[in-house]
Amino acid sequence: MKKTFFLLAIILFVFGNAYSQDLDDLLDAELDNTKSYTIATFKSTHIINSHTVAQLKKNHLNFIIYHRFGALSSGIKQFFGIDQANMRLGFEYAINDWITLGVGRSNFEKTYDGFIKMRLFRQSKGGKWAMPITLTYLGMSEIFTKPFDNPNLNNYFTSRLTYIHQLLIARKFNEKFSLQLMPTVVHKNMVKTVIEPNDLPALGIGGRYKLNKRIALTFEYYATIRPSNNIVEYHNPIGIGLDIETGGHVFQLILSNSGMMQEGGFIYGLNNDDFFKGDIHFGFNITRVFSFNKQ
Repeated sequence: MKKTFFLLAIILFVFGNAYSQDLDDLLDAELDNTKSYTIATFKSTHIINSHTVAQLKKNHLNFIIYHRFGALSSGIKQFFGIDQANMRLGFEYAINDWITLGVGRSNFEKTYDGFIKMRLFRQSKGGKWAMPITLTYLGMSEIFTKPFDNPNLNNYFTSRLTYIHQLLIARKFNEKFSLQLMPTVVHKNMVKTVIEPNDLPALGIGGRYKLNKRIALTFEYYATIRPSNNIVEYHNPIGIGLDIETGGHVFQLILSNSGMMQEGGFIYGLNNDDFFKGDIHFGFNITRVFSFNKQ
């Protein structure tokens, strides 16, 4: 079922261009060779937890507050998860229109992270070379600073490090629907057992469907590829959300099986719950963009 789902998504990317243009577009293409770039594939730099291909404009700063409550299934004793919470503060700054740098800090394992996001190609039409997709590279590193679980072992600083490499491949099919594929590799210098992989490949898929000018539905899911002898049970991350645009803010309401917001946590599956058994975390993202361009 998973393979069929991802195969259909890839077919949409390869052949979707033929169906996304109406007759007027095709006629215009014959008359106008001016290249035009696709805008607003996503309105936020994140879908749920994952990055999108959206880039900030040069000299713009994005401040993001992430918040995830505990699982709703925890019941009244934990006030349906409200008594528990994970938070992350993030800053993203665009040094130009195609490179963004970012840092963040989350209270889960007292983790700091940093990333670089580079847009390689941008979806466009017209001109000599039309591009059917937007392609972006994301490179990230994370370091947890909580004390080691067993301080009596010979622990190393490098054991705290995690690295993530990701390609973001997105296409805006029309004014309402955008889709993104996210082939990913997560490398952890330290894992729980000797049979768990230090390098975990995964394929993510996410999307956005615009309901009106200010509200959109979003979703994301990652299928991870683990060794067949892996005895530790992990749940793949899944989430759905609602984006609400309010001026310079994007307010995202989220339901997910993960209480973590950094890629080395939720993609690898650390502490992910079973979404289909009701172990769902409610949360939200709030973003605010500031401009440092001279007026």
